Amino acid sequence: MGKSMSNLGLNKIVVALSVARLADAIGNSILFIIIPLYVAKLPSPWFPWPETVRAGLLISIYGIVSASLQPFTGALSDRVGKRKPFIMGGLVLMGAATYSFIFAGHFSDLLWLRIIQGVGVALTIPASMGLMASVTDKKTRGGSMGFYSTARMAGFAIGPLMGSILYERFGFNMAFYCGAFFILTAMIMVQFWIREAPAAPQAKQGKSFRFLDLSLMNPGILGAGLATFMMAAAFSMVTPLETQFNARLHETAVDFSIAFSALIAGRLLFQIPLGRLSDVYGRKPFIIGGLIALAATTPLVGLSGTTSQLIWLRAMQGIGSAAIAAPAFALAADLTNAGGEARQMSLITMGFGLGIALGPMIAGVLAVYKFELPFAFFGVTLLASAWIFHRKAPETVS
Repeated sequence: MGKSMSNLGLNKIVVALSVARLADAIGNSILFIIIPLYVAKLPSPWFPWPETVRAGLLISIYGIVSASLQPFTGALSDRVGKRKPFIMGGLVLMGAATYSFIFAGHFSDLLWLRIIQGVGVALTIPASMGLMASVTDKKTRGGSMGFYSTARMAGFAIGPLMGSILYERFGFNMAFYCGAFFILTAMIMVQFWIREAPAAPQAKQGKSFRFLDLSLMNPGILGAGLATFMMAAAFSMVTPLETQFNARLHETAVDFSIAFSALIAGRLLFQIPLGRLSDVYGRKPFIIGGLIALAATTPLVGLSGTTSQLIWLRAMQGIGSAAIAAPAFALAADLTNAGGEARQMSLITMGFGLGIALGPMIAGVLAVYKFELPFAFFGVTLLASAWIFHRKAPETVS
């Protein structure tokens, strides 16, 4: 059993961190379905914009704050050579902000809470990925990243469905209570299951430390960041359009949550196998293939005529996302330098955060003009990204 886990790239820290991320993701993703509905409920005297724009802003501000801070929190983690305090501190902020949603009285209150959540994620993610990069082996890293990402995406699959059921049966507050509870569970897991694996601080290696070190930004890591950005944008762009989908397809919040989670289910089924295959056949073919698959399916999502069509198309998007996620994280980890893991991996997680931030914002604005427009826009940009990655990114697996 131990040898089988080793072949998959698993060790105690990888498994423990993955399970903790599962609980954390459930707590955070419960809000994905709740936020557009909550926006419609609360008054917004200072932001008299269309509902899709306000929902997109609320979802996006979280990603913008997180993405903009991650290079700095990653650098700080590298500077002190520790990961666990950053992970715990970020979870505390996320849990407290999620619980505080019950006290929000205006749209502006939600904006502040989402900013706090963004700071929490910025503390947690680079440190987590820096830890993953330092405790995994290149020969099995695709499998390791696949397992970690699968655990996280399992949480993202469970959370929206759980949130919609809690909302329809018990109201908004119960969803917020449960979200905070799962984040608290993740804190307990990190505290007791994960021992600090100190990084090698660059300052102690005789090197001058720079928070913004351009020498750490190579074409491979930047290309992987672009791929994860586009994947996340395609993943999240439907979120502010929930009420429009429900009206067009005559569906409920639960129906939409099933379609939303279908993408994540597709990732769950294929992410570990595709990540493991990237250890054998290389990272680039899978990342490029995933971007092309998303480019083909994303425009069709906007043309869905029934809930079943939306579910199947989202599942196909999930397979494309699975081909990108683990190989992209593995590619970046292959190219990291000792003492710079958190800063370099933060470029990938920053790409993911920006995708989650800008995808809904762009979709919310473009949908004001024509519902199908944002889906066509992202289809074209995904295809362009595949070409750029093909030209610029190196291969790390011979």
